[in-house]
Amino acid sequence: MSALYDQIILLLSTPLYVLVIGAELLISHLEGISSYSWKDTVHNFLLSLLTGLTDLAMRGISLIVLTWFFTLSLFSWSHSAIHWLVLLLLTDFMHYWLHRLGHQCRFFWAVHVNHHTSTHFNFSVGFRSGVLEPFYSFLFFIPITMAGFAPIDIFFMYSVCQVWAILTHTEKVRRLGWLEYIFVTPSHHRVHHASNARYLDRNMGTVFIIWDKLFGTFQAELPPQQYEPIRYGITHPLEKESLPNIIFHEWAAIWKDLRRKDIGFKKKLRYLFGPPGWSHDGSRFTSDQMRAKEKQRSAYKVQNPKF
Repeated sequence: MSALYDQIILLLSTPLYVLVIGAELLISHLEGISSYSWKDTVHNFLLSLLTGLTDLAMRGISLIVLTWFFTLSLFSWSHSAIHWLVLLLLTDFMHYWLHRLGHQCRFFWAVHVNHHTSTHFNFSVGFRSGVLEPFYSFLFFIPITMAGFAPIDIFFMYSVCQVWAILTHTEKVRRLGWLEYIFVTPSHHRVHHASNARYLDRNMGTVFIIWDKLFGTFQAELPPQQYEPIRYGITHPLEKESLPNIIFHEWAAIWKDLRRKDIGFKKKLRYLFGPPGWSHDGSRFTSDQMRAKEKQRSAYKVQNPKF
């Protein structure tokens, strides 16, 4: 049944993806803007394919685990409109925390960083997923099963959320009025993919932006007169844009740090499970440290306009 749901979503969403990507390419051509590159786009879809394979490999295990927890639930839901609305909210809420973990713990960032390595921002980047994420992402849905929601319904709703997520990856849609207060929009998600200090680790919701506003991770996209233009990608661009390097470069960097002879076990644990960018000697910076430094520079310029 889970596979059937996936096929239904794929059948319904594929024509939509073809339409919006085609429209984005046409608009980019008319504007004389290079929004796509062949190499980057191929990498996006190859990463999506590889993630699909790992998801397929884990589907049986995830179903067994989630079904076992579902048997422990004390609640029962009929398939009403309320059922699907509550499930949407819960699925998006738990994915917010999965996504936030992927930004705040280096071990999980090593998986999620794949999605942020592109220096472009277009609909195809929405397919640039974390290849290893299906090995653990289903664990975040355990509380939802214990709230009485069947695993197959959760997988279906997660797939629906991912359709929305893909559609937020574009520069062609500006601000969307009142929708900006409730939903994750392209404007919000442009901020999320930016490597500018103020924008790092912000707007981690998938469908609803309310989680970011509730838990302190929201940042609006600022106009050019207030802040510098968005730079897409990661703070330290890849030296080599090959598929293996996109997937494993952060794991290689972690391994290098863990092999250091000049630090003890506790600091090695910080390199593994601390925030991305943490360093024991100040040679690298976390997103919070980079934000603080930028704020200090801005304050200094205000006080010393000649500089």
